[in-house]
Amino acid sequence: MSGLDEREKDFERKFEHEQELAFKVKARRNHLLGSWAAEKLGLKGETAQRYAATIADPAQHLHGDAEIVKKIAADFKSKGVALDAARIRLELEAFAAAAKKALGVPK
Repeated sequence: MSGLDEREKDFERKFEHEQELAFKVKARRNHLLGSWAAEKLGLKGETAQRYAATIADPAQHLHGDAEIVKKIAADFKSKGVALDAARIRLELEAFAAAAKKALGVPK
């Protein structure tokens, strides 16, 4: 294998690794956010775990941060929780930093 081929393979491995880490960070961040939201909604035990899983699960069709924030804001509004989308976005950012730290991802 030539030096160029080896560099290409190294680049591909690095890209795959970065994509995998980004996926793990996002999944952990969303689960942390879902757990936080469940607590604010007064959910406990299995119900809280299911809610957090719903926020973290890509199969729930919550594509992108805006949809996640919108869903949680609507849930808060329906339950009378006085936290708005801006606060949810702040928590999302904080949980992203926590997820990166937990997974050893550089800032």
